Amino acid sequence: MSFRMRLFAGALSPVVRGAFTHAQNPVPLREGMDLAAKASLFVPPGTEVRRDALGLPGMWIRPPGARQDRVILFFHGGGYIAGSPHTHKRLAWRLAQLADRAVFLPAYRLAPEHPAPAAFEDAATIWRALLSSGFAPEQVVIGGDSAGGGLTLSLLAQLCAEATPPAGAFAWSPFTDLTLSSPSHHDNAECDHFFPPARARDLTTMILGDLSPEDPRVSPLFARFPNCPPVLLQASESELLRDDSVRMAEYLRAERAQVTLRLTEGAPHVWQMFDGIFPEARQAIRETAEFVKAVAD
Repeated sequence: MSFRMRLFAGALSPVVRGAFTHAQNPVPLREGMDLAAKASLFVPPGTEVRRDALGLPGMWIRPPGARQDRVILFFHGGGYIAGSPHTHKRLAWRLAQLADRAVFLPAYRLAPEHPAPAAFEDAATIWRALLSSGFAPEQVVIGGDSAGGGLTLSLLAQLCAEATPPAGAFAWSPFTDLTLSSPSHHDNAECDHFFPPARARDLTTMILGDLSPEDPRVSPLFARFPNCPPVLLQASESELLRDDSVRMAEYLRAERAQVTLRLTEGAPHVWQMFDGIFPEARQAIRETAEFVKAVAD
């Protein structure tokens, strides 16, 4: 673990955990993420940024010279209650640059105003729109972080069932089990940098509405993945969601999928967001870019 990651994560931890401990509704969390995005998440000049693409709310990120015949469909995180294409555009730019292809960041509906399965329904609509725009499934890699990682895997299961899977999928610290039964919810209760486990049930209540936490549209750990393409999972050894990835990898392998699981010691949740601050973030994004190029070249 680099000194910079240890220092930065340690300094940020009490601020973020305090915010999640005391938040009573998602609005301040959304505002905080948007404020952070405006303050620091610039996209370098020369990058093509187009909004409301595919006839749907979203954002295209195309670095100069990026391939036009391949695309990454990236679902942002934020616990299904916060986040947007704007909060993730800098991260998407880095991934697009390293993978040499465009990234499409959709804006899906958020809970509690739009509880599950609204996000999943939007993800399926976005996939169909992307194919209608001219891309074939084998030209697309889907991915996301946190809740967006869980959404990615839920969509992947649906596409596998329809025999139209993407070339591959990746998920960073994915939220895959809304029953909260992963052992790391207990084992990492004190060492997770950002999330107080006592608030996890409040979050799932906002997300689920009347939906069962075992519904595969929100908990892909309970889905099926016939003829699944390659999957890359990245998670931190010290986060609450560690075992959401570990169990997901075991389950996908039992489904005969080719799975790569990478666990990083001491990293905060979705440490990829801190690209340019400590080296582990760039390393994780670069590994993802190499995976994307390998499965959809």
